[in-house]
Amino acid sequence: MTPQHDVTPATDWWRDAVIYQVYPRSFADGNGDGMGDLAGIRSRLPYLRDLGVDAVWLSPFYASPQADAGYDVADYRAIDPMFGTLPDAEAVIRDAHGLGLRIIVDLVPNHCSDQHAWFRRALAEGPGSTLRERFHFRKGRGENGERPPNDWESLFGGPAWTRVPDGEWYLHLFAPEQPDFNWDHPAVRDEFRSVLRFWLDLGVDGFRVDVAHGLVKAPGLPDMGHGEQLRLLGNQVLPFFDQDGVHDIYRSWRTVLDEYAGDRIAVAEAWTPTVERTARYLRPDELHQAFNFHYLNTDWDAAALREAIDTSLDAMRPVSAPTTWVLSNHDVVRHTTRLGGGLDRARAATLLMLALPGSAYLYQGEELGLPEVTDLPDEVRQDPSFFRDAGQEGLRDGCRVPLPWSGDAAPYGFGAGGSWLPQPADWAALTVEAQTGDPDSTLELYRTALSLRRTHPALGAGASVEWLDAPAGVVAFRRPGGLVCTVNTTAAPVRLAAPGRVLLSSRRVEPFDGDFALPGDTTVWFEE
Repeated sequence: MTPQHDVTPATDWWRDAVIYQVYPRSFADGNGDGMGDLAGIRSRLPYLRDLGVDAVWLSPFYASPQADAGYDVADYRAIDPMFGTLPDAEAVIRDAHGLGLRIIVDLVPNHCSDQHAWFRRALAEGPGSTLRERFHFRKGRGENGERPPNDWESLFGGPAWTRVPDGEWYLHLFAPEQPDFNWDHPAVRDEFRSVLRFWLDLGVDGFRVDVAHGLVKAPGLPDMGHGEQLRLLGNQVLPFFDQDGVHDIYRSWRTVLDEYAGDRIAVAEAWTPTVERTARYLRPDELHQAFNFHYLNTDWDAAALREAIDTSLDAMRPVSAPTTWVLSNHDVVRHTTRLGGGLDRARAATLLMLALPGSAYLYQGEELGLPEVTDLPDEVRQDPSFFRDAGQEGLRDGCRVPLPWSGDAAPYGFGAGGSWLPQPADWAALTVEAQTGDPDSTLELYRTALSLRRTHPALGAGASVEWLDAPAGVVAFRRPGGLVCTVNTTAAPVRLAAPGRVLLSSRRVEPFDGDFALPGDTTVWFEE
Protein backbone atom coordinates (compact mmCIF):
# COMPACT_ATOMS: atom_id res chain seq x y z
CA MET A 1 0.00 0.00 0.00
CA THR A 2 1.36 3.40 -0.96
CA PRO A 3 2.16 5.50 2.11
CA GLN A 4 -0.02 8.60 2.31
CA HIS A 5 1.43 12.06 2.81
CA ASP A 6 0.47 15.58 1.94
CA VAL A 7 1.89 17.42 -1.03
CA THR A 8 5.05 19.14 0.13
CA PRO A 9 4.28 22.83 0.68
CA ALA A 10 6.15 25.04 -1.73
CA THR A 11 5.84 28.71 -2.39
CA ASP A 12 5.05 29.50 -6.03
CA TRP A 13 5.29 25.82 -7.02
CA TRP A 14 3.44 26.68 -10.21
CA ARG A 15 6.20 28.89 -11.58
CA ASP A 16 8.15 25.92 -12.93
CA ALA A 17 5.57 23.13 -12.70
CA VAL A 18 5.08 20.49 -15.37
CA ILE A 19 1.32 19.97 -15.56
CA TYR A 20 -0.17 16.92 -17.29
CA GLN A 21 -3.61 17.16 -18.88
CA VAL A 22 -5.90 14.17 -18.39
CA TYR A 23 -8.90 13.96 -20.71
CA PRO A 24 -11.01 11.65 -18.52
CA ARG A 25 -12.95 9.95 -21.32
CA SER A 26 -9.73 8.73 -22.90
CA PHE A 27 -7.20 8.17 -20.13
CA ALA A 28 -8.18 4.88 -18.46
CA ASP A 29 -11.42 2.92 -18.03
CA GLY A 30 -11.94 1.53 -14.54
CA ASN A 31 -15.32 -0.17 -14.95
CA GLY A 32 -15.07 -1.73 -18.40
CA ASP A 33 -17.77 0.27 -20.17
CA GLY A 34 -15.43 1.60 -22.85
CA MET A 35 -15.36 5.12 -21.38
CA GLY A 36 -12.56 6.50 -19.21
CA ASP A 37 -13.52 7.42 -15.66
CA LEU A 38 -12.29 8.57 -12.27
CA ALA A 39 -11.57 5.01 -11.11
CA GLY A 40 -9.34 4.56 -14.13
CA ILE A 41 -7.53 7.83 -13.42
CA ARG A 42 -7.02 6.82 -9.81
CA SER A 43 -5.49 3.50 -10.81
CA ARG A 44 -2.97 5.22 -13.10
CA LEU A 45 -1.82 7.99 -10.77
CA PRO A 46 1.40 6.09 -9.92
CA TYR A 47 2.25 6.17 -13.65
CA LEU A 48 2.00 9.97 -13.61
CA ARG A 49 4.14 10.19 -10.48
CA ASP A 50 6.78 8.01 -12.14
CA LEU A 51 6.60 10.06 -15.33
CA GLY A 52 7.79 12.99 -13.23
CA VAL A 53 5.03 15.59 -13.55
CA ASP A 54 4.11 17.97 -10.73
CA ALA A 55 0.37 18.36 -11.21
CA VAL A 56 -2.54 16.81 -13.07
CA TRP A 57 -5.19 18.88 -14.83
CA LEU A 58 -8.50 17.04 -15.20
CA SER A 59 -10.79 18.06 -18.04
CA PRO A 60 -14.48 18.24 -17.03
CA PHE A 61 -16.09 15.33 -15.20
CA TYR A 62 -19.16 17.23 -13.95
CA ALA A 63 -22.78 16.18 -14.43
CA SER A 64 -23.49 16.90 -18.09
CA PRO A 65 -25.61 15.75 -21.04
CA GLN A 66 -22.26 15.56 -22.90
CA ALA A 67 -23.33 17.73 -25.84
CA ASP A 68 -19.73 19.00 -25.88
CA ALA A 69 -17.84 16.27 -24.04
CA GLY A 70 -18.61 17.71 -20.60
CA TYR A 71 -18.00 21.37 -21.38
CA ASP A 72 -21.78 21.74 -21.09
CA VAL A 73 -22.15 21.53 -17.31
CA ALA A 74 -25.54 20.80 -15.74
CA ASP A 75 -24.31 20.76 -12.13
CA TYR A 76 -20.92 22.14 -11.07
CA ARG A 77 -21.01 20.29 -7.73
CA ALA A 78 -21.87 16.81 -9.02
CA ILE A 79 -20.00 14.12 -10.95
CA ASP A 80 -21.48 12.68 -14.10
CA PRO A 81 -22.33 9.00 -13.52
CA MET A 82 -20.30 8.04 -16.59
CA PHE A 83 -17.19 9.12 -14.64
CA GLY A 84 -18.18 7.97 -11.15
CA THR A 85 -19.25 9.70 -7.96
CA LEU A 86 -18.19 12.59 -5.76
CA PRO A 87 -16.41 10.15 -3.39
CA ASP A 88 -14.47 8.90 -6.45
CA ALA A 89 -13.34 12.47 -7.13
CA GLU A 90 -12.32 12.91 -3.51
CA ALA A 91 -10.35 9.65 -3.71
CA VAL A 92 -8.47 10.88 -6.79
CA ILE A 93 -7.55 14.11 -5.00
CA ARG A 94 -6.50 12.25 -1.85
CA ASP A 95 -4.43 9.63 -3.67
CA ALA A 96 -2.78 12.24 -5.89
CA HIS A 97 -1.70 14.23 -2.86
CA GLY A 98 -0.36 11.05 -1.30
CA LEU A 99 1.81 10.55 -4.36
CA GLY A 100 3.07 14.13 -4.33
CA LEU A 101 0.85 15.26 -7.22
CA ARG A 102 -1.37 18.32 -7.25
CA ILE A 103 -4.82 18.34 -8.87
CA ILE A 104 -6.21 21.11 -11.07
CA VAL A 105 -9.80 20.84 -12.26
CA ASP A 106 -11.48 22.41 -15.25
CA LEU A 107 -13.98 25.17 -14.54
CA VAL A 108 -16.41 26.27 -17.26
CA PRO A 109 -17.78 29.72 -16.30
CA ASN A 110 -18.68 31.22 -19.68
CA HIS A 111 -21.60 28.90 -20.30
CA CYS A 112 -23.49 25.97 -18.83
CA SER A 113 -25.69 23.19 -20.17
CA ASP A 114 -29.23 23.88 -21.34
CA GLN A 115 -30.12 21.26 -18.68
CA HIS A 116 -28.73 23.43 -15.87
CA ALA A 117 -31.45 24.10 -13.27
CA TRP A 118 -31.28 27.87 -13.81
CA PHE A 119 -31.73 27.63 -17.56
CA ARG A 120 -34.53 25.09 -17.35
CA ARG A 121 -36.42 27.37 -14.96
CA ALA A 122 -35.73 30.37 -17.19
CA LEU A 123 -37.32 28.56 -20.13
CA ALA A 124 -40.26 27.31 -18.09
CA GLU A 125 -41.06 30.69 -16.55
CA GLY A 126 -41.03 32.51 -19.88
CA PRO A 127 -40.37 36.16 -20.81
CA GLY A 128 -39.93 38.42 -17.81
CA SER A 129 -38.53 35.62 -15.62
CA THR A 130 -35.78 36.86 -13.29
CA LEU A 131 -33.88 33.67 -14.15
CA ARG A 132 -33.60 34.85 -17.74
CA GLU A 133 -31.56 37.80 -16.50
CA ARG A 134 -28.79 35.35 -15.57
CA PHE A 135 -28.37 34.54 -19.27
CA HIS A 136 -28.56 36.65 -22.43
CA PHE A 137 -32.20 36.47 -23.53
CA ARG A 138 -33.28 39.06 -26.10
CA LYS A 139 -36.16 39.81 -28.45
CA GLY A 140 -35.34 39.19 -32.09
CA ARG A 141 -35.08 41.64 -34.96
CA GLY A 142 -37.57 41.91 -37.76
CA GLU A 143 -41.29 42.56 -37.81
CA ASN A 144 -42.06 39.47 -35.78
CA GLY A 145 -38.71 39.01 -34.04
CA GLU A 146 -37.79 36.33 -36.55
CA ARG A 147 -34.14 37.35 -36.90
CA PRO A 148 -31.38 36.98 -34.26
CA PRO A 149 -30.74 39.99 -31.97
CA ASN A 150 -27.33 40.60 -33.52
CA ASP A 151 -24.94 39.12 -36.09
CA TRP A 152 -22.66 37.18 -33.77
CA GLU A 153 -21.62 33.71 -34.91
CA SER A 154 -21.14 30.56 -32.89
CA LEU A 155 -17.63 29.16 -32.79
CA PHE A 156 -19.20 25.83 -33.67
CA GLY A 157 -20.87 27.27 -36.76
CA GLY A 158 -24.10 29.11 -37.50
CA PRO A 159 -25.60 32.01 -35.53
CA ALA A 160 -24.77 32.46 -31.85
CA TRP A 161 -28.49 32.69 -31.05
CA THR A 162 -31.28 30.16 -30.73
CA ARG A 163 -34.96 31.06 -30.60
CA VAL A 164 -37.22 29.43 -28.02
CA PRO A 165 -40.93 28.68 -28.54
CA ASP A 166 -42.09 31.85 -26.75
CA GLY A 167 -40.24 33.94 -29.34
CA GLU A 168 -37.19 35.15 -27.39
CA TRP A 169 -33.63 34.28 -28.33
CA TYR A 170 -30.70 33.26 -26.10
CA LEU A 171 -26.98 33.67 -26.72
CA HIS A 172 -24.58 30.73 -27.03
CA LEU A 173 -21.08 31.36 -28.36
CA PHE A 174 -20.65 27.62 -28.69
CA ALA A 175 -23.32 24.91 -29.18
CA PRO A 176 -27.04 25.72 -28.71
CA GLU A 177 -26.91 23.35 -25.73
CA GLN A 178 -24.43 25.76 -24.07
CA PRO A 179 -26.19 29.04 -23.12
CA ASP A 180 -23.84 31.83 -22.06
CA PHE A 181 -24.15 33.21 -18.55
CA ASN A 182 -24.73 36.94 -18.07
CA TRP A 183 -21.77 37.89 -15.88
CA ASP A 184 -23.22 41.33 -15.24
CA HIS A 185 -25.71 39.64 -12.93
CA PRO A 186 -24.56 39.41 -9.28
CA ALA A 187 -26.13 35.97 -8.79
CA VAL A 188 -23.82 34.53 -11.42
CA ARG A 189 -20.77 36.03 -9.73
CA ASP A 190 -21.90 34.79 -6.31
CA GLU A 191 -22.58 31.30 -7.63
CA PHE A 192 -19.13 30.82 -9.09
CA ARG A 193 -17.34 32.07 -6.00
CA SER A 194 -19.35 29.41 -4.16
CA VAL A 195 -18.34 26.78 -6.73
CA LEU A 196 -14.68 27.73 -6.26
CA ARG A 197 -14.97 27.24 -2.51
CA PHE A 198 -16.78 23.91 -2.95
CA TRP A 199 -13.85 22.39 -4.83
CA LEU A 200 -11.17 24.15 -2.80
CA ASP A 201 -12.75 22.68 0.33
CA LEU A 202 -12.41 19.24 -1.27
CA GLY A 203 -8.69 19.87 -1.67
CA VAL A 204 -8.13 20.77 -5.31
CA ASP A 205 -4.99 22.80 -5.94
CA GLY A 206 -6.37 25.01 -8.66
CA PHE A 207 -8.57 25.57 -11.68
CA ARG A 208 -8.10 25.73 -15.41
CA VAL A 209 -10.57 28.42 -16.50
CA ASP A 210 -12.27 27.53 -19.78
CA VAL A 211 -12.92 30.44 -22.16
CA ALA A 212 -11.54 32.83 -19.54
CA HIS A 213 -11.65 35.64 -22.11
CA GLY A 214 -15.35 35.25 -22.85
CA LEU A 215 -17.29 36.00 -19.68
CA VAL A 216 -18.04 39.69 -20.27
CA LYS A 217 -19.74 40.95 -23.44
CA ALA A 218 -19.61 44.50 -24.78
CA PRO A 219 -22.50 46.69 -23.53
CA GLY A 220 -25.49 46.53 -25.84
CA LEU A 221 -24.16 43.41 -27.63
CA PRO A 222 -23.20 45.37 -30.76
CA ASP A 223 -23.05 43.84 -34.23
CA MET A 224 -19.72 42.73 -35.66
CA GLY A 225 -20.68 43.98 -39.10
CA HIS A 226 -19.33 41.03 -41.08
CA GLY A 227 -19.18 37.24 -41.16
CA GLU A 228 -16.41 34.66 -40.78
CA GLN A 229 -15.83 35.92 -37.26
CA LEU A 230 -14.02 32.74 -36.21
CA ARG A 231 -11.08 33.84 -38.36
CA LEU A 232 -10.63 36.82 -36.04
CA LEU A 233 -10.28 34.71 -32.89
CA GLY A 234 -6.99 35.65 -31.29
CA ASN A 235 -6.33 38.36 -33.87
CA GLN A 236 -8.36 41.36 -32.71
CA VAL A 237 -10.62 42.48 -29.88
CA LEU A 238 -14.14 41.17 -30.37
CA PRO A 239 -17.32 42.40 -28.64
CA PHE A 240 -17.79 38.99 -27.05
CA PHE A 241 -14.16 38.22 -26.11
CA ASP A 242 -11.38 39.80 -24.04
CA GLN A 243 -13.48 42.65 -22.68
CA ASP A 244 -11.84 44.63 -19.90
CA GLY A 245 -14.64 43.78 -17.46
CA VAL A 246 -13.37 40.22 -17.04
CA HIS A 247 -10.55 41.47 -14.84
CA ASP A 248 -12.86 42.51 -12.00
CA ILE A 249 -14.14 38.95 -11.94
CA TYR A 250 -10.69 37.44 -11.66
CA ARG A 251 -9.65 39.87 -8.96
CA SER A 252 -12.59 38.61 -6.89
CA TRP A 253 -11.57 35.01 -7.62
CA ARG A 254 -8.01 35.69 -6.51
CA THR A 255 -9.35 36.84 -3.16
CA VAL A 256 -11.08 33.47 -2.77
CA LEU A 257 -7.99 31.49 -3.82
CA ASP A 258 -5.82 33.41 -1.38
CA GLU A 259 -8.12 32.43 1.49
CA TYR A 260 -6.79 28.88 1.21
CA ALA A 261 -3.39 27.58 2.26
CA GLY A 262 -1.15 25.71 -0.14
CA ASP A 263 -0.74 28.12 -3.04
CA ARG A 264 -3.98 27.38 -4.93
CA ILE A 265 -3.90 28.67 -8.49
CA ALA A 266 -6.02 29.53 -11.53
CA VAL A 267 -4.91 29.11 -15.13
CA ALA A 268 -6.57 31.08 -17.91
CA GLU A 269 -7.51 29.72 -21.30
CA ALA A 270 -7.47 33.18 -22.83
CA TRP A 271 -7.43 33.73 -26.58
CA THR A 272 -6.33 37.34 -26.99
CA PRO A 273 -5.00 39.42 -29.89
CA THR A 274 -1.54 39.78 -28.32
CA VAL A 275 0.51 38.22 -25.56
CA GLU A 276 0.48 41.65 -23.91
CA ARG A 277 -3.31 41.35 -23.63
CA THR A 278 -2.88 37.88 -22.15
CA ALA A 279 -0.52 39.31 -19.54
CA ARG A 280 -3.34 41.49 -18.23
CA TYR A 281 -5.01 38.33 -16.86
CA LEU A 282 -1.87 37.64 -14.83
CA ARG A 283 -1.39 40.83 -12.89
CA PRO A 284 -0.45 40.09 -9.27
CA ASP A 285 -4.05 40.33 -8.01
CA GLU A 286 -5.59 38.23 -10.81
CA LEU A 287 -4.81 34.75 -12.17
CA HIS A 288 -1.51 32.89 -11.95
CA GLN A 289 -0.88 31.48 -15.42
CA ALA A 290 -2.31 31.57 -18.93
CA PHE A 291 -1.88 29.17 -21.81
CA ASN A 292 0.62 30.35 -24.38
CA PHE A 293 -1.32 29.83 -27.60
CA HIS A 294 1.10 32.12 -29.40
CA TYR A 295 3.84 29.54 -28.85
CA LEU A 296 1.61 26.56 -29.63
CA ASN A 297 0.77 28.10 -33.01
CA THR A 298 4.38 28.89 -33.95
CA ASP A 299 5.82 27.09 -36.96
CA TRP A 300 8.86 24.82 -36.66
CA ASP A 301 11.20 27.53 -37.82
CA ALA A 302 14.22 28.88 -35.95
CA ALA A 303 13.48 32.57 -36.46
CA ALA A 304 9.78 32.16 -35.66
CA LEU A 305 10.52 30.15 -32.52
CA ARG A 306 13.05 32.65 -31.28
CA GLU A 307 10.59 35.52 -31.85
CA ALA A 308 7.79 33.65 -30.06
CA ILE A 309 10.03 32.84 -27.10
CA ASP A 310 11.25 36.42 -26.78
CA THR A 311 7.77 37.90 -27.14
CA SER A 312 6.32 35.50 -24.58
CA LEU A 313 9.02 36.11 -21.99
CA ASP A 314 8.94 39.88 -22.52
CA ALA A 315 5.15 40.03 -22.06
CA MET A 316 5.14 38.12 -18.77
CA ARG A 317 8.05 39.94 -17.16
CA PRO A 318 6.17 43.19 -16.28
CA VAL A 319 3.48 41.25 -14.38
CA SER A 320 5.98 38.84 -12.76
CA ALA A 321 4.08 35.84 -14.12
CA PRO A 322 5.71 32.67 -15.41
CA THR A 323 5.59 32.00 -19.12
CA THR A 324 3.87 28.75 -20.02
CA TRP A 325 4.73 26.45 -22.90
CA VAL A 326 2.44 23.92 -24.53
CA LEU A 327 2.52 21.87 -27.74
CA SER A 328 -0.67 19.78 -27.60
CA ASN A 329 -4.06 19.66 -25.90
CA HIS A 330 -7.55 18.22 -26.35
CA ASP A 331 -8.54 20.87 -28.93
CA VAL A 332 -5.63 20.80 -31.39
CA VAL A 333 -3.90 18.31 -33.67
CA ARG A 334 -1.22 16.41 -31.74
CA HIS A 335 2.17 17.97 -32.35
CA THR A 336 3.67 14.71 -33.61
CA THR A 337 1.44 15.24 -36.64
CA ARG A 338 0.87 19.02 -36.61
CA LEU A 339 4.51 20.07 -36.84
CA GLY A 340 4.92 18.02 -40.00
CA GLY A 341 8.16 16.22 -39.20
CA GLY A 342 6.96 13.06 -37.52
CA LEU A 343 8.26 11.71 -34.24
CA ASP A 344 11.80 13.09 -34.59
CA ARG A 345 10.51 16.65 -34.83
CA ALA A 346 7.99 16.11 -32.03
CA ARG A 347 10.72 14.84 -29.69
CA ALA A 348 12.96 17.77 -30.59
CA ALA A 349 10.11 20.23 -29.95
CA THR A 350 9.47 18.66 -26.55
CA LEU A 351 13.07 19.02 -25.36
CA LEU A 352 13.09 22.62 -26.56
CA MET A 353 9.88 23.34 -24.63
CA LEU A 354 11.13 21.69 -21.45
CA ALA A 355 14.37 23.70 -21.56
CA LEU A 356 12.55 27.05 -21.56
CA PRO A 357 12.02 29.02 -18.33
CA GLY A 358 8.57 28.76 -16.79
CA SER A 359 5.86 26.14 -16.61
CA ALA A 360 5.14 23.42 -19.18
CA TYR A 361 1.92 21.59 -20.05
CA LEU A 362 1.81 18.06 -21.43
CA TYR A 363 -1.22 16.43 -23.02
CA GLN A 364 -1.90 12.80 -22.27
CA GLY A 365 -0.28 10.46 -24.76
CA GLU A 366 2.29 12.86 -26.11
CA GLU A 367 4.84 11.10 -23.92
CA LEU A 368 4.10 7.98 -26.00
CA GLY A 369 4.65 9.84 -29.27
CA LEU A 370 1.01 9.32 -30.26
CA PRO A 371 0.13 10.78 -33.66
CA GLU A 372 -3.19 12.37 -34.55
CA VAL A 373 -5.74 9.78 -35.65
CA THR A 374 -6.84 11.20 -38.99
CA ASP A 375 -8.98 8.38 -40.39
CA LEU A 376 -11.81 8.07 -37.89
CA PRO A 377 -15.03 7.19 -39.72
CA ASP A 378 -17.75 9.81 -39.65
CA GLU A 379 -20.15 7.55 -37.76
CA VAL A 380 -17.95 7.46 -34.63
CA ARG A 381 -17.18 11.17 -34.41
CA GLN A 382 -18.57 13.14 -31.48
CA ASP A 383 -17.08 16.63 -31.81
CA PRO A 384 -20.21 18.87 -31.97
CA SER A 385 -18.64 21.24 -34.48
CA PHE A 386 -18.19 18.32 -36.90
CA PHE A 387 -21.96 18.31 -37.37
CA ARG A 388 -22.38 22.04 -38.02
CA ASP A 389 -21.40 24.19 -41.00
CA ALA A 390 -18.86 27.01 -41.04
CA GLY A 391 -17.57 26.47 -37.51
CA GLN A 392 -14.37 24.91 -36.23
CA GLU A 393 -12.91 22.08 -38.29
CA GLY A 394 -14.78 19.51 -36.22
CA LEU A 395 -11.84 17.14 -36.11
CA ARG A 396 -10.94 17.29 -32.42
CA ASP A 397 -11.79 13.61 -31.96
CA GLY A 398 -8.46 12.70 -33.56
CA CYS A 399 -6.48 13.80 -30.50
CA ARG A 400 -8.99 12.27 -28.07
CA VAL A 401 -8.60 8.60 -29.01
CA PRO A 402 -8.09 6.55 -25.79
CA LEU A 403 -4.57 5.81 -24.64
CA PRO A 404 -2.79 2.50 -25.31
CA TRP A 405 -1.44 1.00 -22.09
CA SER A 406 -0.49 -2.59 -22.90
CA GLY A 407 -1.01 -5.56 -25.19
CA ASP A 408 -0.84 -6.22 -28.91
CA ALA A 409 -4.37 -5.29 -29.94
CA ALA A 410 -7.08 -2.76 -29.17
CA PRO A 411 -8.16 -1.65 -26.61
CA TYR A 412 -4.51 -1.96 -25.51
CA GLY A 413 -5.26 -2.18 -21.80
CA PHE A 414 -7.47 0.91 -21.81
CA GLY A 415 -10.24 -1.15 -20.21
CA ALA A 416 -12.06 -4.44 -20.46
CA GLY A 417 -14.89 -3.14 -22.62
CA GLY A 418 -13.26 -1.65 -25.69
CA SER A 419 -12.87 2.09 -26.23
CA TRP A 420 -15.38 4.81 -27.09
CA LEU A 421 -13.32 5.86 -30.10
CA PRO A 422 -11.51 3.17 -32.12
CA GLN A 423 -7.75 2.90 -31.65
CA PRO A 424 -5.45 2.31 -34.63
CA ALA A 425 -4.33 -1.24 -35.34
CA ASP A 426 -0.66 -0.20 -35.38
CA TRP A 427 -0.43 1.22 -31.85
CA ALA A 428 0.99 -1.92 -30.18
CA ALA A 429 4.53 -0.52 -30.32
CA LEU A 430 3.36 2.75 -28.73
CA THR A 431 1.89 1.32 -25.52
CA VAL A 432 3.26 2.22 -22.11
CA GLU A 433 4.20 -1.44 -21.65
CA ALA A 434 6.12 -1.63 -24.94
CA GLN A 435 8.07 1.59 -24.34
CA THR A 436 8.92 1.13 -20.66
CA GLY A 437 12.58 0.22 -20.25
CA ASP A 438 13.49 0.95 -23.88
CA PRO A 439 16.15 3.70 -23.68
CA ASP A 440 15.31 4.89 -27.22
CA SER A 441 11.56 5.18 -26.62
CA THR A 442 9.70 8.46 -26.43
CA LEU A 443 8.31 7.53 -23.01
CA GLU A 444 11.79 7.06 -21.54
CA LEU A 445 12.92 10.33 -23.17
CA TYR A 446 10.11 12.14 -21.34
CA ARG A 447 10.90 10.40 -18.06
CA THR A 448 14.57 11.32 -18.32
CA ALA A 449 13.87 14.91 -19.38
CA LEU A 450 11.39 15.48 -16.55
CA SER A 451 13.77 13.99 -14.00
CA LEU A 452 16.55 16.31 -15.19
CA ARG A 453 14.18 19.25 -15.18
CA ARG A 454 13.49 18.67 -11.51
CA THR A 455 17.10 18.28 -10.46
CA HIS A 456 19.27 20.40 -12.75
CA PRO A 457 19.78 23.97 -11.49
CA ALA A 458 19.57 25.42 -15.01
CA LEU A 459 16.10 24.05 -15.76
CA GLY A 460 12.68 25.18 -14.55
CA ALA A 461 11.77 28.63 -13.29
CA GLY A 462 13.19 31.81 -14.74
CA ALA A 463 12.34 34.74 -16.95
CA SER A 464 14.95 34.89 -19.69
CA VAL A 465 17.34 33.01 -21.95
CA GLU A 466 20.73 34.06 -23.32
CA TRP A 467 20.74 33.63 -27.07
CA LEU A 468 23.89 32.21 -28.62
CA ASP A 469 25.25 32.60 -32.14
CA ALA A 470 24.18 29.68 -34.31
CA PRO A 471 23.97 28.73 -37.99
CA ALA A 472 20.81 29.44 -39.96
CA GLY A 473 18.00 27.14 -38.89
CA VAL A 474 19.50 26.50 -35.46
CA VAL A 475 18.19 27.81 -32.14
CA ALA A 476 20.75 27.96 -29.34
CA PHE A 477 20.50 29.47 -25.88
CA ARG A 478 22.07 29.26 -22.44
CA ARG A 479 20.19 28.99 -19.16
CA PRO A 480 21.76 30.32 -15.95
CA GLY A 481 23.17 27.33 -14.13
CA GLY A 482 25.25 25.78 -16.87
CA LEU A 483 22.99 24.37 -19.56
CA VAL A 484 22.96 25.07 -23.30
CA CYS A 485 20.04 23.99 -25.48
CA THR A 486 20.73 23.60 -29.20
CA VAL A 487 17.95 22.88 -31.70
CA ASN A 488 18.34 22.07 -35.38
CA THR A 489 15.01 22.89 -37.02
CA THR A 490 16.21 21.99 -40.51
CA ALA A 491 16.13 18.59 -42.21
CA ALA A 492 19.90 18.55 -42.83
CA PRO A 493 22.65 17.84 -40.27
CA VAL A 494 24.60 20.82 -38.96
CA ARG A 495 28.15 20.69 -37.64
CA LEU A 496 28.59 22.53 -34.32
CA ALA A 497 31.23 22.95 -31.68
CA ALA A 498 30.04 21.21 -28.54
CA PRO A 499 29.73 23.63 -25.60
CA GLY A 500 30.02 20.79 -23.08
CA ARG A 501 29.02 17.21 -22.49
CA VAL A 502 25.74 15.92 -23.85
CA LEU A 503 23.19 15.79 -21.06
CA LEU A 504 20.24 14.60 -23.16
CA SER A 505 19.35 14.54 -26.85
CA SER A 506 16.15 13.86 -28.74
CA ARG A 507 18.12 11.70 -31.20
CA ARG A 508 21.54 10.09 -31.06
CA VAL A 509 24.36 12.51 -31.82
CA GLU A 510 27.89 11.45 -32.63
CA PRO A 511 31.14 13.38 -32.07
CA PHE A 512 33.00 14.41 -35.23
CA ASP A 513 36.60 15.67 -34.89
CA GLY A 514 35.78 17.40 -31.62
CA ASP A 515 32.56 18.84 -32.96
CA PHE A 516 29.11 17.38 -33.27
CA ALA A 517 27.09 16.61 -36.34
CA LEU A 518 23.66 17.70 -35.12
CA PRO A 519 21.04 15.78 -37.13
CA GLY A 520 18.01 17.51 -38.56
CA ASP A 521 15.02 17.92 -36.24
CA THR A 522 17.12 17.33 -33.15
CA THR A 523 17.46 19.06 -29.78
CA VAL A 524 20.47 18.54 -27.51
CA TRP A 525 20.92 19.66 -23.92
CA PHE A 526 24.60 20.30 -23.16
CA GLU A 527 25.99 20.73 -19.67
CA GLU A 528 28.82 23.25 -19.62
